[in-house]
Amino acid sequence: MLTINHFKITAIKCLCICTLLLPQIALAEHAQPTIKLGMSTALTGPAKQIGEQLALGSNIYFNKINKENGINGQSIDLILADDGYEPKNTVVNTREFLFDQKIHAIFGSMGTPTAHAIKPILDRHRIPFLMPFTGADFLHNSSMPNVFNLRASYQDEAIEQINYFVKERKHEKIGLMIQADEFGYMVENNLVNALKIHGIKPVEVARFKRNSDDISKALALLKESKATAICLVGTYEPLAEFINAANKQNFNPDYTSVSFVSSHDLYQRVKQPANIMVTEVVPDPNNCKNPWCKQFIEDIEPYHTSANRIIFEGYLNAVALVSAAQKCPTPLNNQCLLTELTHLFTDTSEFADLFNSHSAGNNKKIYRSYFKK
Repeated sequence: MLTINHFKITAIKCLCICTLLLPQIALAEHAQPTIKLGMSTALTGPAKQIGEQLALGSNIYFNKINKENGINGQSIDLILADDGYEPKNTVVNTREFLFDQKIHAIFGSMGTPTAHAIKPILDRHRIPFLMPFTGADFLHNSSMPNVFNLRASYQDEAIEQINYFVKERKHEKIGLMIQADEFGYMVENNLVNALKIHGIKPVEVARFKRNSDDISKALALLKESKATAICLVGTYEPLAEFINAANKQNFNPDYTSVSFVSSHDLYQRVKQPANIMVTEVVPDPNNCKNPWCKQFIEDIEPYHTSANRIIFEGYLNAVALVSAAQKCPTPLNNQCLLTELTHLFTDTSEFADLFNSHSAGNNKKIYRSYFKK
């Protein structure tokens, strides 16, 4: 037989259990879904240091924000996938992001040929494609409203390089050394157009295969052309190989390259005397007075690595996303995110000042770095 005391004890037990569960129930009710970002990039192969550094920079800021309760209570999960800078792998990774991982956006992906390969997927699914590490022309037009670019276009970089060669260095015999893929062809087209403005044609256009350092044929062609200046289009390993091999053959033209090369990694590999100018899309964080440069230097310190432009760009990509997302309702809405991202360049904040150009003809700022030895 059940007694009154038994009912009292049972009631007290239930009250205790319910009291213990209340915080968990409340937490579940207020927990917000994670913001999932998919980043397909080179984590292996001869361009892996670009991908690794971009991911590091973004995670430095995302980790900081996650420790501070995320974006309006939503944590950020940057899901990395290695594509080795090969388009076919990027397609596989992107499909997995969309159908298995259920990501909110593709973020910080690296490369023009890789972006070109997934363009049909982007067009079909209208998934936000945020801060790609490329200045490709097709990502800088209104036909892809789901794309947000932080960096300048290759057109802007090409104009800066040709003006440097023609106006400042007084060169007329300019050659091109081009990676043979969509990246190379797009930058080549912009360089040729920039040369036309000055009434000049390239004295030679030589090509080499992506993800290889077989530059011997290209070097022979450009040396024979007697070019006094060469625009280099590729990644750090083959371009460093070209510069070092050219010097050993007593061929020492002036060089330029676009920001994609990773000037930090290129300069580390150039072992011979050379005069190189690389167009950059972010300033050197070690010599920059903008408050975001100073904040980056503070935030990178616990990671025990040297600050450079590639890591800084990855960091700023994360800053841009967080800054925009914080102005949107929870859970995060993609259309609001894209709208707020565009506002980053319409105000006078310290962030906009890093990228907005105040000179006629350029939409975004172009910086420079130099190597002289």
